[in-house]
Amino acid sequence: MAQRRVTDFFARRRSGPPACLPRAKQVLRTPSPAKPAPGLPAPALSDPPGGSRKRPRPAADPAHDEPAPPARRRLRLPLPPTPEPADAVPRKDTVSELQACLQRARKLGARVQALRAYAQEGDAKKSSVPEPEGHPAEPCGEKAPAYQRFHALAQPGVPGLVLPYKYQVLAEMFRSMDTVVGMLHNRAEAVTFAKVKQGVQDMMHRRFEERNVGQIKTVYPASYRFRQERNIPTFKDGIKRSDYQLTIEPLLDQEASGAAPQLTASWLLQRRNIFSRNLVARVKEHHKAFLATLDPPMEVPEDQLTRWHPCFNVDEVPDIEPAELPRPPPTEKLVTAQELLARARSLMSPRMEKALNDLALRTAEPSSPGSPCPVPPATPPAAPNALKGVSQALLERIRAKEAQKQLAQMTRCPEQEQRLRQLERLPELARVLRGVFVSERKPALTMEVACARMVGSYHTAMSLGDMEQHLQLLAELLPNWLTLHRIRTDTYLKLDKTADLAGLTVRLAHLARTEEGL
Repeated sequence: MAQRRVTDFFARRRSGPPACLPRAKQVLRTPSPAKPAPGLPAPALSDPPGGSRKRPRPAADPAHDEPAPPARRRLRLPLPPTPEPADAVPRKDTVSELQACLQRARKLGARVQALRAYAQEGDAKKSSVPEPEGHPAEPCGEKAPAYQRFHALAQPGVPGLVLPYKYQVLAEMFRSMDTVVGMLHNRAEAVTFAKVKQGVQDMMHRRFEERNVGQIKTVYPASYRFRQERNIPTFKDGIKRSDYQLTIEPLLDQEASGAAPQLTASWLLQRRNIFSRNLVARVKEHHKAFLATLDPPMEVPEDQLTRWHPCFNVDEVPDIEPAELPRPPPTEKLVTAQELLARARSLMSPRMEKALNDLALRTAEPSSPGSPCPVPPATPPAAPNALKGVSQALLERIRAKEAQKQLAQMTRCPEQEQRLRQLERLPELARVLRGVFVSERKPALTMEVACARMVGSYHTAMSLGDMEQHLQLLAELLPNWLTLHRIRTDTYLKLDKTADLAGLTVRLAHLARTEEGL
């Protein structure tokens, strides 16, 4: 008797086909939602020979639809789209949506047409209005960078007669040009603009054009002599020997020996100083015109001017107009009809030419402009809204006081400026000095020790020599509080610690204000 397995007992008790029937092995494929074709037999289900715990799957019945297999529910595969019939009628909501979109598109098109017409009208109005003469509209890209517009404010040291940035660049161009011209002139070589241009651009790494040469001629007319010459040997393919070239000759005083003068280093330095003085004189003219426009107008002698007015924008000074340089003579070439007529006019008789000139004068008389209308007197500027109700006499006194203060500031010499800066530091230095004496607990200190302690305690970096000058000035202004005693080779400081420090600082501040108003 064959040995049975434990699973055979449970297989007999299950409902369905008998377990002893053999079941064909299923092919492992991805289930398809399509139904089996009618007429095809369903695959036979049978258990393996040894039996199995899996329940047999019932055969597919084409009579009724069955749900999607579990594999498709797990994979969530999309169902194939069902084609719509050709004679399907669109729904009402779709038609209404299309009509609303079409209406919105029409509204947007009408709005675009209106905006376009408005823009064309604005352009026509702008083109019909003429621009005021002398103030052309500057393009956005023509504005100078900040390092040029505020160049004067960034200069180190005590404020003085600082030149605008473009004037300083022109002074550097003149220095480079003078150097190159001097080298060529001392070698007895023909100095042409092409050679000078290349040398200056190599030295400055900037563009150097004939316009810059014209500006140099405007500032310093007695520096060079310019001529148009030809038959100058050249070594460039673009310039022919027969072409006219601009030549440059430095104007120098003739030497006593009769030899050709040389452009030496002393000459270069002297010419550079003259050029700088001429630039400063030009800026002074613009500064003088600016002072005349103030309220009240100010007038400062040029020999006493040491700095510009605080409200005078140095870097906004207009550029130098270039002088006209010699041009090559025109050649006799009749190319156009206008040139032909001009040539024919020269062949006319003097009587006919005189008649034509009289006719031209009679024709030009009616179109000549009339007498200029008288300029109305300038009215004083109206007071701003913030000053309404303030007495006009009080405003005049305040303006006069400000003008006097600015005039004193513009005519102050460098020595006075340095003394004023020292007076402004004295109140703080007096407090620091008293603190040094209190911390040292000594009745007297040497100058070296006191200066070293104060340099370390003051909030601004200062050398020992500058600190010693401040202490000497402090002893000069307050002899009852600080005294200097020179014993042998050393100088000792003695301080009155019982004096009122607040009163002393107020006195020093008053002295500084008095000195500033002088």
